Amino acid sequence: MGQFQWNRCWLGLQVILSVLASMCLNQDSSDTIMFLNPPEVPESAYPIQVQYSCKEPSMVHLQGLVSFDSGSTLMIFHRWWRCVPGPHRIRLVLLHFPDWLVYQPDWSIQVSSWVLTCLLRGWVSKSAAAEPDRSSFARTMVPLNVQSPLGRPFKQHRLCLRWDTEMHWKVFGGRWQCPKENEVATLLSSLYGSTGEHFGITKTLQPYRNEMLEGLRLKAISYPWCAFSMWVLLEEPCRDHLCGLLHHVDSQKEYATPSLFLTRSGQIHVQLQGENGLSSAFLSQFTVPLGLWCLISLELKGRMGNITVACTDGHKDPLVYSSEHIFSIAVKLDDTDGYFVVGGGKFIKGIKGFYGPTMYYRSRIPSLNLPDLQVPQLVRMVNVSGWIQTCKEFKLKVDHKIADSCSAVTAKRPDNSIDVYTELILKNNPGSTRAECSSSETFSKPLRRMVAQVIKILCDKYGTVDPAAVGRALYAAVLRKLIRHGSVEVINRLMAPLLQAGCLGDNRALHLSSVFHSSGLVKKQPYKAWQLSLLAAQKDCRLALLRLGNLHHVGDQGVPPDHDLSYAYYSNIAKQTSSDRLSPSSKQTFVESIFLNDEDTLKAQTNENDDIFHWLKLQARNGVADAEQAIARMLFWGQQGVTSDIQTAVRHYERGATRLQNPVSMYDYAIVLLTGQGVPQDVPKAVTFLKKAMEQGFAPAITALGWYYEQFERNYERAAELWEQADLLGNPDAAMNLGVLHSQGLYPGQPVDKVKAYKYFLKSAQRGHLNGGIELAEIWSRGIPGYVARHPSSAVLWAKWASEQNGYLGTVLRKGLNAYLKGNWFMAMIYYLMSAECGFAAAQFNMAFLCEHNEGGSLNPAFVTQCMLRYYNLSIQSQYPASYALVKMGDLFYEEHTRGKRDLSDAAEMYKEAALRNDPQGWYSLGLLVQEGERLTATLLSELNLLQHYFSDKLTLLTTLYQRCRDSNSDEAHLPCTLALLTSHLQSIQTLGRSTVKLLSAVAVAVATLSFFRIIPAILRQRSVSGQQNSAPSDASQPTEQEESSEV
Repeated sequence: MGQFQWNRCWLGLQVILSVLASMCLNQDSSDTIMFLNPPEVPESAYPIQVQYSCKEPSMVHLQGLVSFDSGSTLMIFHRWWRCVPGPHRIRLVLLHFPDWLVYQPDWSIQVSSWVLTCLLRGWVSKSAAAEPDRSSFARTMVPLNVQSPLGRPFKQHRLCLRWDTEMHWKVFGGRWQCPKENEVATLLSSLYGSTGEHFGITKTLQPYRNEMLEGLRLKAISYPWCAFSMWVLLEEPCRDHLCGLLHHVDSQKEYATPSLFLTRSGQIHVQLQGENGLSSAFLSQFTVPLGLWCLISLELKGRMGNITVACTDGHKDPLVYSSEHIFSIAVKLDDTDGYFVVGGGKFIKGIKGFYGPTMYYRSRIPSLNLPDLQVPQLVRMVNVSGWIQTCKEFKLKVDHKIADSCSAVTAKRPDNSIDVYTELILKNNPGSTRAECSSSETFSKPLRRMVAQVIKILCDKYGTVDPAAVGRALYAAVLRKLIRHGSVEVINRLMAPLLQAGCLGDNRALHLSSVFHSSGLVKKQPYKAWQLSLLAAQKDCRLALLRLGNLHHVGDQGVPPDHDLSYAYYSNIAKQTSSDRLSPSSKQTFVESIFLNDEDTLKAQTNENDDIFHWLKLQARNGVADAEQAIARMLFWGQQGVTSDIQTAVRHYERGATRLQNPVSMYDYAIVLLTGQGVPQDVPKAVTFLKKAMEQGFAPAITALGWYYEQFERNYERAAELWEQADLLGNPDAAMNLGVLHSQGLYPGQPVDKVKAYKYFLKSAQRGHLNGGIELAEIWSRGIPGYVARHPSSAVLWAKWASEQNGYLGTVLRKGLNAYLKGNWFMAMIYYLMSAECGFAAAQFNMAFLCEHNEGGSLNPAFVTQCMLRYYNLSIQSQYPASYALVKMGDLFYEEHTRGKRDLSDAAEMYKEAALRNDPQGWYSLGLLVQEGERLTATLLSELNLLQHYFSDKLTLLTTLYQRCRDSNSDEAHLPCTLALLTSHLQSIQTLGRSTVKLLSAVAVAVATLSFFRIIPAILRQRSVSGQQNSAPSDASQPTEQEESSEV
């Protein structure tokens, strides 16, 4: 007992001594921290001045804390920075308190828990931890006054309320209510053109936040009382055993309740899952008709299911069919388990047709007024069924015209033979040429005269023709007229034959018509543009799939963003991009992001007859490995303006591999030998070159050798060993292959591991692997239960990245660039417009750039402004926006082109973003705004690391901005930025006496004169040197081998 009391006394003495020691240290320490202007109440953005010092290198911390009536504490911000030993310093820090702490709750700001206290504290410590420690000798704390929620000011939002939201807020705004939860889940709010493949819209549902609703949902799992409804337009019968309409996949990858499929016969297969894991299904007694919009409704009432289909053409009374079935099992429906799919999915293909709005009524069954059924307004506005019906009638008339024209040509020939197609038309449509309105009369109309001429030319040349060939020839004729006339006025006259070509099966014509209507080059009709894109995408047109993916990603007039729908389109074109790369052809070109304001890149473009290309060939013949690789790469992929020629590219690969023993060429040559592209397949020879390249440590060769062992030897142990080795070297293909092994359970000695596969796919995608990005996007679109959450927005970005590497998009981009380089401004605009509407940032920039310069003045000024505003704005939404586009957007905001008035705050934001990319024009434009009296916000200055000038005078800030402009390492900007800086200095001198002004003015003029005569000769010398370099290949007679090597 005595020992215990002694221990307690000793412990107390230690505590007292430590406290006294810390007090002494605190008094002797030079560490200090103090708030010079602390706020009284929380404010949205408050610049606070912090005075601090330290005797040793330390960290200064600034932290805001709030406590609630529930007893919990929340850290609302934590800032820290380094402290260098020395005298007292003052730092200006911009504090951002959350809106729920500063303003009254409203339609945007949610009600928070009751706040008891708000503290602002700071300390100096050697640690970066979020809490003070024993080394934190200098501390300070300031309590802030927290007003009650209803005593705070209202926030002046910069957003405009919708009318219904504003009225609701005016009526119920003063009453605090529990957040509403919608019991109706929208699985698809828009339209989706389905190609009949494994692509669809994936949706997941979350539990209710409201405890009562969630309790009712849990009780209804074993006795569902709900309904599903979806609109469908079936264009072709299902070709497989089953085609997906709407299905539910649970976390065990099994079909859950409900799953609706279409059979080959057109019946609806309804499948439900029971409590014991068993499934039960039934078939409808009716079939779904073709070419009509049909509302499919499934009602679940415990064990009873009722399927109803109501189809309408918009004019007659709807056709209504219904089937009812009582299941022998207890039906189970847990709508938060797994995911729902509208259309095709991983395990089943979709229909060939269109899906419309799809709803899920989670806890009730709505009443349907089927006799007065109307298709949704969105479906009526887009009017896909109207186009299909009109196109069907036009095709019939084209068939008659083909039969008339080709039979007349055949009758003049000696053999008088009739081809099978014409004979079939005449047999099925006897007397077609003697109908009430003959085909000659129909095609004599101006809008159909061109198609009649095309049919006559094709019949005269071939004797027979099918409608698809007429469509292709008609599209080619339209392009020739566009090239020949080269004016916007001709587009309106060519819209009819362009639409006719699209009706006859040329999807390129549909896409071109769509972008014309979308951009406003013809009468702007967003719904018509949407309709044409849907029709082309449903036929698997790559550019149309890209356009719809982008449309639903960013949204447009009447089309809200929908990441799940966007991913459905992007995943399709991404898979095609992957398969297209395995079959390179002259129709594909490597995608290059070339901006028309980038003079250096434009000068590097070449072709087979260009001096640069011939110079590289000469270097390659002289044994320069880099030149050999460059020539082969250009020819194989069709890069830098060179037409793809795989056979010639292979010869360069072979020469680099055998003659130069270059590891890159050996790898490339081995790959074409393995795959048989442009050369007969020779696996042993390929393996020999791969082993030689591997001996030189070339990581791609190690990966390719592993692929050989997996594909040809089935030696997974050796393949995995090589891929692990290449993965350590950072090879993207190795990571991709290891992900596949883990995903399929093929990794030696290890079972299927989706999580490991995901990690390898992520690594592969981050290294730039196309298929790695596709696999990563697919995982993020559905998630891995318990491991990887769904990220629809990230899935869209990765699928978009993969899709935009499609070679057919590259061909359109290359045509636009070639037209621009040849001086054909009009056709360059057409091709870049086709690509810009697909969401490709470089094409959007180039379209706006062409509109801005408006060569020849053929574009309407109003269209020029809208074109610049639309496409520059779209281009800056990319991950790496061009600073030129940011400056131009700032200029548009400044020049009253956006909302009919100058928007200087948005202009400043654009200039700021350009300045952060060290664009001198951004710094210069910010200076002009300040010069005109615009006050830059503390937030903007903080992002530019200029917050210390928030309280400075205008001339000081101007001087700093123009100094940043001058120091941006741009020769072109140096002189104007220097003159602007000089002007700001002269303005500051005006406040001094007259004699001082005269003296300094003389000095300034002398300095400016000397600077001018120093800069101009330097610029002239630079231009002279660049001119000599550009003319070197053509002027030089015969360079030596040493000179050739140095040039490359």
